[in-house]
Amino acid sequence: MTTMTQDVRGIPAIQDVRPTEIRRHELAGFLRSRRERITPEDVGLPRGPRRRTPGLRREEVAHLSAVGVTWYTWLEQARDIQVSAQVLDALARTLRLDAGERTHLFGLAGVIDPSPVPGCARVTPELQDVLRQLEPYPASVQNSKYDILAYNRTYGELFCDLDAVPVEDRNMLLLAFTNEQWRSSVVHLDEVLRTMTAKFRAAMADNIGGSGFKVLLKRLLDESDEFGALWERYEVLRSVDSRTKYFRHPVVGPVTVAHTDLWIGRNGAARLVTYTPADDESRDRLERLQALATARAQAPAEA
Repeated sequence: MTTMTQDVRGIPAIQDVRPTEIRRHELAGFLRSRRERITPEDVGLPRGPRRRTPGLRREEVAHLSAVGVTWYTWLEQARDIQVSAQVLDALARTLRLDAGERTHLFGLAGVIDPSPVPGCARVTPELQDVLRQLEPYPASVQNSKYDILAYNRTYGELFCDLDAVPVEDRNMLLLAFTNEQWRSSVVHLDEVLRTMTAKFRAAMADNIGGSGFKVLLKRLLDESDEFGALWERYEVLRSVDSRTKYFRHPVVGPVTVAHTDLWIGRNGAARLVTYTPADDESRDRLERLQALATARAQAPAEA
């Protein structure tokens, strides 16, 4: 039996349901939140004097996407119905989804995107070049909710084979709480998880209307009891100075680095994360890690 309630945080609590049902409810909530952020004026429709619905109405989204009103209503009600890539593409255009939101839409629906938007679309070629030039130092570009937007080869090898992780799962929080290989690479894991959770709560408060934060929060609560316990502590951490971090790699061994965040873009929306070696031994091991990552990248081409 499926039980849907609202917890004190306003996040739907789903009990005794299958993963497919959870995905349908997440898809329904995501579509509803995207619909409500678009005004009639945005799409050339008159507002009218008696409008009560924030944003567009369901029938307006259905009309603009050339789909049936009943069918779209069922989709927002999390009914068990089939959805095609063509319909999802139309909805993505009507709802004006950006690259990350489009990827999330297709992922929730379990449908392969026939026209995927390149993953790091907002990361410039110049910034990509900076990441490459920083090797063998691991470096990545992340946003305020810990999505990994881009990374160099050394970073992609430090925690796990990051290239093998689906784009929609490349999130530091999600990996830290659900990916065992990632977790095993971090020394003092409990302290790291507590710090990340506190920083995420602070960032979410600054983006209280952002559905991306809500979707990530719900997924973390659904998939990790450990995260849920830390979230209930209501700890908040705004910033952390450059600090030492400790990792263990199954091939090169332990690595000690200094972690530095360099904020880039508008309103601190993204940051360049760098790990510089704290000692000569760690420097040598990062160079070995770079060689390992290079060999891995060259192997498919040679094959």
